[in-house]
This record gives sequence, C-alpha cells and structure tokens, in this order.
Amino acid sequence: MTDITQADYLFDNSTDAGLTHMEMLSAIFDRHSIQVLERTGLRAGARCLDVGAGSGSISRWLADRVAPGGAVTALDIDTSRMSEHPGVRIRRHDLDHGLHGDLAGPYDLIHARLLLTHLPRRHEILRELVDALAPGGWLVIGDMTDRPLGVLSEHSARDIAVWERIQHLSHEVVSPAGGIDFGWARRIDAAMVGAGLEELHGIEVSETVDGGSPGALLHASLNAQAARHLLDAGADPWEMERYQELTRDPTFRSWFYQFICCRGRKPF
Repeated sequence: MTDITQADYLFDNSTDAGLTHMEMLSAIFDRHSIQVLERTGLRAGARCLDVGAGSGSISRWLADRVAPGGAVTALDIDTSRMSEHPGVRIRRHDLDHGLHGDLAGPYDLIHARLLLTHLPRRHEILRELVDALAPGGWLVIGDMTDRPLGVLSEHSARDIAVWERIQHLSHEVVSPAGGIDFGWARRIDAAMVGAGLEELHGIEVSETVDGGSPGALLHASLNAQAARHLLDAGADPWEMERYQELTRDPTFRSWFYQFICCRGRKPF
C-alpha cells in the first residue's frame, strides 16, 4: 500500500468532487457550528479567525455577525472555493507552519472545523490557537468521530458487506495512513482543559442519512477523492462502483458521522 503524507492530502478542493465536498460540509454542519458560535456572545467589532475555512460559509456568517467594525480572517491551505465578502480577509496558509506576522492575533474568537483531525500536530496547534486568543477570547473546535456508520435500510447482505468494507478501509486503513485521527474529536474537551481554557461546553450530534441526501453525497465525494488509496488498500473496483450507487439510492439509509463541537474561553 502506498503511504500517504500531508503533502499527498486526500481531499482536493479544486476538483468537482472537492466542490461537492465543500458544499455538503456546509449543508450538514453549518447549523451545528452556528449553534455553538452563537453561545459565545459574539458582538460587533470582534476580531475572528476561521482556520480551515473551506468554502468560507462560516467566515461569511461571522463577518455579518461582527459588523460593523469587526473583521474575519479566513485561513485555508486552499482558498479556491472562497468568495469575496465584506469583512472577510482571505489568506492562503498552512496552519502546520504556525501563526505568525499579521496572522498571530490577538483574536476574540477562533473557529476550526474538521481540520485538527487531519493534522498530526493537533495538540500543539490547539495550544498555538489559544496563544493567539485575546484574554476572554473563545476557541470553537468541531470534528467527527469514528462512530460506526451502520446500515439501517433493508438492503442485501452483499450491499451491507460492501458498505462496511469501504467504511473499514476508509476509516481504519486509508485515513490513519494520511494522518487522520477520528478519535481526536472525543479528546477535544480534555485538550481544551489542558490548554487552560474555561467555561467549556460541547455538543454531540448524529443523524441518519438517505441516499442522495447531503450526508450520503458527502460519502460519495470522500470516496471518489480517496479512490486511488482505497484501491491500493484492497478495495475492488466493483465495490467502489456499488458504494457510489448506494450513496445515491433513495431507499438506502444509514447512520452518519457523529459531530462533536466544543467551545472554551481563555481566562481574562
């Protein structure tokens, strides 16, 4: 099996599958992220950093929330899917290289969603983000867990076996080889405590998805982008094809990823 490095990132925003990926993430997770962000008491004039901003949907929401006088820096290694928006400064940057210069803050709020799970230096990066907060500033982090995504619909044993095999190869073989740690989400709260944050609170959400829904189409996009690595890991082409069909079959239903989103405040 071919090793995957951070330089060989599994998901490419510049492709059609990458665009679907970004759109589905917003459709699925924005409302949950906003639920946590709203409880930070964010006000006009606040300075915000959105790391791993993706399509920029949360960056734009933050900018509208902190206007007038506030500002949002939208940071990502690939900014090709972001659009200009009043109050949003778009910056291309690899967080693995740290925050420095005009990116160093201080910020009143920092948001990171579905990012640290991909970065092996996640604990160090979390502490760097805390350092970039102003006293009293909030850190909001959201990531997905490795909860089993069991099939709920009455499909054949062959279809269920295909689903479970591709899920196993995706989460237990390909993702760890690429530095992804789905166990990280359950450690966010402890990492925030270790970084000295206070007033911690978190949510856990999980839903069922039907074929053709945003959650199922996200599965299809992730599978398509990681196809080469999945085939290297032992997936058969016919399994990959059937998996794609299941994600678009309206009679197919399964559990979706569990999403954990936590907030913590830097002491004054």
